[in-house]
Amino acid sequence: MFDATADPAADRARYDRATAHLDAPLAVVDLAAFDANAADLVRRAGGKPVRVASKSVRCRALLERALAREGFAGVMGFTLAESLWLARCGFDDVLLAYPSADRAGYAELASDQKLAAAVTVMVDDPAQLALIDAARGGGREEIRVCLELDTSLWLLGGRVRIGARRSPLHSPAQLAELARSVARRPGFRLVGLMAYEGHIAGVGDAPHGRPLRARAVRLMQSAARRELAQRRAAAVRAVRAVAPDLEFVNGGGTGSVQHTAAEDAVTEVAAGSGLLMPRLFDDYTSFSGRPAALFAQPVVRRPGVGVVTVLGGGYPASGAAGRDRLPVPYLPAGLRYDPVEGPGEVQTPLLGPPADDLLIGDKVWFRHAKAGELCERFAALHLVEGDRVAETVPTYRGEGRTFL
Repeated sequence: MFDATADPAADRARYDRATAHLDAPLAVVDLAAFDANAADLVRRAGGKPVRVASKSVRCRALLERALAREGFAGVMGFTLAESLWLARCGFDDVLLAYPSADRAGYAELASDQKLAAAVTVMVDDPAQLALIDAARGGGREEIRVCLELDTSLWLLGGRVRIGARRSPLHSPAQLAELARSVARRPGFRLVGLMAYEGHIAGVGDAPHGRPLRARAVRLMQSAARRELAQRRAAAVRAVRAVAPDLEFVNGGGTGSVQHTAAEDAVTEVAAGSGLLMPRLFDDYTSFSGRPAALFAQPVVRRPGVGVVTVLGGGYPASGAAGRDRLPVPYLPAGLRYDPVEGPGEVQTPLLGPPADDLLIGDKVWFRHAKAGELCERFAALHLVEGDRVAETVPTYRGEGRTFL
């Protein structure tokens, strides 16, 4: 939920003063908001470590800032190339959250003792183990492996499925069988289990103006939490019977941190979006946060009364296409898209009374729908403290790294 105690007008004045010497387009991170969001994630985790999901951050300086705080430990990466790069940069605990077919990356991992000790790869199919072995290229390092449990809620005997289509491993018995496959295969060590409940962690239960949907989401999520807690506990018992030295059981996401952390079977939770609070995370009743990441576009035209045009701004987020995937004009409050044009590739008309107070060159501040994808558009983030830019740091893109 959006933090109602914030003062958007005061924030706009601060951001304008801080970036007065900078030309838009540009992106900022409000460090006070970032730190407040980080503290709230730690509070909700209830003493269990929070692993930072890098896909939602995509900036090394911010990853380091989060990990320097008590309560955070480890990174959750999104590609093997990114995981290896982070390990080479000094991050010593990187869990790759998705299976990979990067043969060159596996050859590098299997040939480097430091990388092999720092990176854990995701597996949910014996064929992935075979691919890794075929890609070793003579490398003899032991590969750390994590298994992923499918968290989706199955109803009517599995004929109805609610949740992301991720791992094919739904039952504890399926997890245990793959765990045995890992144990039998030389060169691998099973160290972790992951279960990401996206239908709970990534679906807001208070969509604005949709009370019936909100009720349906809450009922679904309540049932899903109960079912998953029981099945996850059984899966952990089944896997530990094969691998008693399992190092971690990872679960959750920004929207379910407190619920997942309450499960005895879970040893750590994951979160990333909650640090930056993009607009898709406004619709939750269980927590509130402060928007920390914004981007600004300059006013370049004044086509008429109640209309201004800004440069660019068409930065849709991934997922099923829809209005909820678009950035939103945020500051000054009261601007909206032209319904015919929407946010454009090179120009975006904005409508509303505040348009008449904007001059050529003024900044309009937007919130992105998702968190990390904003960094694919900008090479740098300006870190704002109060009404000044304390530091400018490169994003992954600014460091020449585009992993997906």
